[in-house]
Amino acid sequence: MRKRTIDYLALLHNHIDTSQVPFSDRGSRLLLFRYPDKDAFYIKLAERLTQLDGNNEAYLNRPPFIQDLCLIDSEGNALECRVNSSPYCLSVHTPNGDFNIVFEDGQTIAFGLPPNIVCGLRFQVFPQYWHSSDQGGKFSSIRNLVYNSTGKVLINNITPVEGGYEVNFLIESGQDDAITIDIYPGDRNIPPNQPFSVMRSAAEQRWKKWFSKIPPVNRKYARTYAYAWWVMANNLISPQGKVTFEAMAPSKVGYVGLWLWDSALHSLAYRYVDPILARNQIQVMLDHQLPTGMLPDAVYDEGVVYTLDHPIPGIVTKPPILAWAVLKLHETDPDDSFLADVYMPLVRLNAWWFNMNDDNGDGLAQYNHPYSSGLDNSPLWDEGMPVESPDLNTYLCINMSSLAGIADILHLEEEAAMWRRRSKAIVERMVKHFWDPEAGLFWATKDRQPIKIVTPFNLYPLWTGLLPEKISKKLLEHLQNPEMFWGEYPIPTVARNDPKFEPQNMWRGPVWANINYFFIEALNKIGEKQLADQLRDRTLEVIMAQTDMYEYYDAETGSPPSKAVHTFGWTSAIFIDLAIQASKELEKNKEVKNGSRKRN
Repeated sequence: MRKRTIDYLALLHNHIDTSQVPFSDRGSRLLLFRYPDKDAFYIKLAERLTQLDGNNEAYLNRPPFIQDLCLIDSEGNALECRVNSSPYCLSVHTPNGDFNIVFEDGQTIAFGLPPNIVCGLRFQVFPQYWHSSDQGGKFSSIRNLVYNSTGKVLINNITPVEGGYEVNFLIESGQDDAITIDIYPGDRNIPPNQPFSVMRSAAEQRWKKWFSKIPPVNRKYARTYAYAWWVMANNLISPQGKVTFEAMAPSKVGYVGLWLWDSALHSLAYRYVDPILARNQIQVMLDHQLPTGMLPDAVYDEGVVYTLDHPIPGIVTKPPILAWAVLKLHETDPDDSFLADVYMPLVRLNAWWFNMNDDNGDGLAQYNHPYSSGLDNSPLWDEGMPVESPDLNTYLCINMSSLAGIADILHLEEEAAMWRRRSKAIVERMVKHFWDPEAGLFWATKDRQPIKIVTPFNLYPLWTGLLPEKISKKLLEHLQNPEMFWGEYPIPTVARNDPKFEPQNMWRGPVWANINYFFIEALNKIGEKQLADQLRDRTLEVIMAQTDMYEYYDAETGSPPSKAVHTFGWTSAIFIDLAIQASKELEKNKEVKNGSRKRN
């Protein structure tokens, strides 16, 4: 009996709420939203544009580039509209007929017009940036914009408004006409006008091709799985400036650019559909490695983030998980030449952590900036930096174990043996310096004094697979305690019974998919498969309970807190990987069950 294939495009019909989630396209930096309270749209830019404003985070509050974009009738009146969405097209139903919106390419949005009527667009565009200073002022161009149509132009008025211009563009449409808006930096050859049906068909085929590559999963995961793959494509940005490869932003709204450990996690999903794209998530970060071996916190079009001035000034990076990700990519699509290319940069990164982040010389690395941990506002950093933490040194253990695996493949036997010795040695040092047998926890320390805040990071050394059995047993007891970490919504980032627990406050309590993922791997590594499966299934359920992919989830209700960013990258990537794992296991169990029935 043939299995029915899943139509992922159909599953996502009206799943994308453009009042909250940007309609965009693979590689594009254009984000189309509709206003939640009026019949109009706006367009934002997924760019930091730090040449306009040196504040790295100014983009979060920058107003839309295009505002109040209305579909208009022959009299210039804004049309009431109702929007149906799909991954490749927005169908906008109006009293005068249906408009359709697609991306022709990453810089061009096309509006298909109802046939044989007079209609058009009205919008306000704000192409300039200015600000005054004590000594004068500055005017800059933000982006260029070109609009045109394949139809007969009846009215084309551009009127100055405060801060920009209003465009009234009225067209007598034929059978297959469109209005296109191109937004781009610098010079660009504008694509020749095409019939809208050609642009729509091309957009549909792009998305069908994307979904045709994804591995099958059990139907119970299918809708969220489809949306996760849409996010994985929708959040990609094309090479530009410092972004040297096509790569995925964690969010085109809340996190514009590429982040170090996000990129490693994103690669885990891309390995199933495009191994080159997966490897490029690693390479784009290695392209900005400093001579010291340090890798940046983030990369964006105009710059690279090696330092921050908040919450304290200092150099900033992210946890060292690239070698771990590289080895996973190799398991799916072996490429010895890629391993050979990245091996020495990864060795230099490992050396940087020990050479530049071990002030007391005890062989355990420290965080010098809260954001280098990836756990930005964790209470572990409330008393200041530096902090020696079991999570960082566990990452380094996993990193060195992964380097051993890479060295084995490259036939560097002596180096592989050395990495394994060092992995074992760092676990022994963690037991000596961090382990508290009375509490049954690995404490982070500041000035050699324990930071007695209970978090899952106190349990992280489980992941090494190298702990004495009695220590592992104690950590597992804590992990399974519902008053601490287990329960309906595992694993909170601060223990539920700790005074610092805040279930909605970022890294002070909420559930994060990446932390759960690391623990699932840890549990499988130490032979706790039943627990690993429980955590995997509960993680999938928390994510599937929502219609979007969120940055983190309330540890008491499972719902996303108001500040959690949506269309979030690594939540999507992790859901994909876990859904594939779970589906393979369900299929295997089904085959075993069927085989047993046949024998009986």
